[in-house]
Amino acid sequence: MGKFLNNKIALFPIAVIAALVLVSCATSPTGQTQLKLFPDSEITRMGISAYDEMKQKTPASRDKNATAYVNCVATAITREVPSRSKWEVTLFDDEAVNAFALPGGKIGVYTGLLKVANDQDQLAAVIGHEVAHVIADHGNARVSAAFAAQSGMQLAQVMAGTASPEKSQLLGLLGLGAQIGVLLPYGRGQESEADILGLQYMAKAGFNPMASILLWQNMGKKSGGQPPELLSTHPANQTRINDLKNAMPKAQQLFNQARSQDKIPQCG
Repeated sequence: MGKFLNNKIALFPIAVIAALVLVSCATSPTGQTQLKLFPDSEITRMGISAYDEMKQKTPASRDKNATAYVNCVATAITREVPSRSKWEVTLFDDEAVNAFALPGGKIGVYTGLLKVANDQDQLAAVIGHEVAHVIADHGNARVSAAFAAQSGMQLAQVMAGTASPEKSQLLGLLGLGAQIGVLLPYGRGQESEADILGLQYMAKAGFNPMASILLWQNMGKKSGGQPPELLSTHPANQTRINDLKNAMPKAQQLFNQARSQDKIPQCG
């Protein structure tokens, strides 16, 4: 695929795009079919570039205790995921109730989230969910879908250029979304998959998976009224909670196994 990734990506004929779609389907960790047109190396490069740009725009927290706390939770989670990346974590000094993870092993948490995720287990639910998006290659799938739909987005030029609507869109597709002022939420299927995978990751790390339900209840109270599920690409909070409850028996088993192996996080 390297020849499609130079700085002057041409517009592809519809027939070529169709052929790419037919030969570039991949399977996610839970068996979902998704489009992957780009090599992992290119998506990783874009993720690292986006993360570096975020660090330039948003200051890191100077609270050493909070930073150590977030790093402790993230480290426990990332030990349990299938990844070759060395993960980097930044606690951003921003009141946004949000977090993200990007290809290339990059995690960002906002200080505002710590007011809603009330303990280490709830924070682990968020970080596990965001990391799951990366492990499931959701960023690649979304960039690939946009590439195919637009018959050849000039990704390399856009990523290297100055701020523009196109660059904001690309960063949103990678997973930054609201962090750059462009709301490009993951699809329902991707959100649900990240919920289930994230639940398993946190349980394997020794965090109580039941905290995920408390987290989304807190999120529901924080967000107030939200649009009906059919008008949103995200699962409604209650649907999300019901799905987590259905997945809880397996997660509880993983949690018990982790505890039997003395995986008892003490992040604070």
